[in-house]
Amino acid sequence: MSAVRLVLALWLTLCCALAQADVVKVRAFDDIIESGVLKVAVYENFPPYSYQEDGQPRGVDIELAGKLAEGLGLELEVLWVTPDETLDDDLRNFIWKGHYLRPNVLADVMLRVPYDREFSYKRNELGELVNELVVMFGPYQRERWQTAYDDRRIDEVPSVAVFQYHPIGVEVDSVPSFYLSSVFGGRMANNTHHYPTVQQAFAALQQGEVDATMAMRSEIEWLLQRAGEPHLKLADNAYPNMGKQVWDLGMAVHESNRQLAYALEAVLEPLILEGELEKTYASYGLHYELPGLYQDVESDVAGR
Repeated sequence: MSAVRLVLALWLTLCCALAQADVVKVRAFDDIIESGVLKVAVYENFPPYSYQEDGQPRGVDIELAGKLAEGLGLELEVLWVTPDETLDDDLRNFIWKGHYLRPNVLADVMLRVPYDREFSYKRNELGELVNELVVMFGPYQRERWQTAYDDRRIDEVPSVAVFQYHPIGVEVDSVPSFYLSSVFGGRMANNTHHYPTVQQAFAALQQGEVDATMAMRSEIEWLLQRAGEPHLKLADNAYPNMGKQVWDLGMAVHESNRQLAYALEAVLEPLILEGELEKTYASYGLHYELPGLYQDVESDVAGR
């Protein structure tokens, strides 16, 4: 074999090897059932949804993942997601491609994914579907923004306008951070204090550094329940000029695994309609709100 042919053969072999290395096998439904294990991706260090306490997985998403696995007759294997720059990246890393630092590691299903048609059919600058290899389904919770305040320093919060005069703590680079820094012409920017995490922003409220804090409702409720301080209260204010104030959360699987999605939906629906999921949320001190799909179902039932 000539030197040129040898180099060409080696190059083709290397290309084939790299191509094979880049292909991560998505487990088919039958393979998942045969394995006896359901691999569920959840976000790490994200209480009250998914976190570790005394070395054990905890949180409402962990509880749900366990019930989904049990409903399929499987054991639960938790895959912890370290958030990348965007949710699209997280779906790529855990649902359809994998991460170069974790070769051949994919979840069967990922929780806490927006159940939103606009997001599902989002396109890039070339007009291509960003998440065409992902199926988003199974809404299981409605989430919204929430403010908590100390009634010793603020009598009430009828409007976010009070934060022109009272400091409020938020997580850095979060939606509340951008919102409070820009709404009403930026008049609350100087009173918006930024912290690395929601927990630290809440700790600042407890210590009197700020008079209020804003985050997702479940995060705020969980922190209030753990604090047990009667002077820390939930506000009832709205958020004018804010884009999305309420949104539903569901699950995601690889587009080739719709059979798994159907099976998971069959397990999920009675958990929601029979109140089992609501009890799980209550055990963490959280208010459970039905996603829009099931609110419609309840309305239909009530109207009959």
